[in-house]
Amino acid sequence: MTVITHPRRKSNLATMIDSAGGVSVGVALAQARANIESMRGQALAVIESGISALEAVPAPSSREETPARLDQAYRAATTLIDAAGPFELFDLCRAAAGLCDLIGAIDPEQPFDWRIVTVHARSLRLLQNLPLEATEERARILDSLNEVIERKLAQTG
Repeated sequence: MTVITHPRRKSNLATMIDSAGGVSVGVALAQARANIESMRGQALAVIESGISALEAVPAPSSREETPARLDQAYRAATTLIDAAGPFELFDLCRAAAGLCDLIGAIDPEQPFDWRIVTVHARSLRLLQNLPLEATEERARILDSLNEVIERKLAQTG
């Protein structure tokens, strides 16, 4: 049996963790919201460049190019999700996620209807330019995109 003959010393980190202080949850949340809001301009610029990147992805000219082009489209869409999510731009996230879901579900070695990427890019641009109050129009765009995705997924399954 081991007997400790000297007192254990508490670390500075343990002392800080155990001591009272800091800020309340409400204050911390308000500070976090303010910090995130200060980055909105940067996020909107990233969203703009992500949509532009998606619009700029050329359609593959051969079956061998298809996987690389789909990867470019997928990366552009995930960039949009990452930038739009923290700012609760859920329509943009949902449209971009739908494209990612479709790209992830298909076999890149099979023929791919590139019009789907073009339609998503144009829809994302439209969602970006519509006022937030245009909820009905936004819902129709998202419903149409979901319909396209469901049809294409049914054809691959």
